[in-house]
Amino acid sequence: QLQLVESGGGLVQPGGSLRLSCTASGFTLEDYAVAWFRQAPGKERERVSCIASSEGTEFYADSVKGRFTNARDNAKNAVYLQMTSLNVEDTAVYYCAAAIWCTQSATSYDYWGQGTQVTVSS
Repeated sequence: QLQLVESGGGLVQPGGSLRLSCTASGFTLEDYAVAWFRQAPGKERERVSCIASSEGTEFYADSVKGRFTNARDNAKNAVYLQMTSLNVEDTAVYYCAAAIWCTQSATSYDYWGQGTQVTVSS
């Protein structure tokens, strides 16, 4: 069964940090670009980051640049999103998704996780 599973979401205070994990089963995540999308209530799904498969080029939305960082652990078939200096605008359900290459369009991604809730609140 080909699937992605996210974990690591939760409740954090403004200024805090979280690390999200995206683990693949049934396929080799190293062969894919992996993006993180998020969707807040009443808002469209947006891509916040992507790490390419080969050279590891990374892309970040302006809203998270300098605060969020991608990392791969090929031995664990996983990708991580380290989130720091979180603010209330980061509150959303976060999804990881895999595609051949990094694109902005969510429809280009072949595999999706089930999502993990991140809530930033005091």
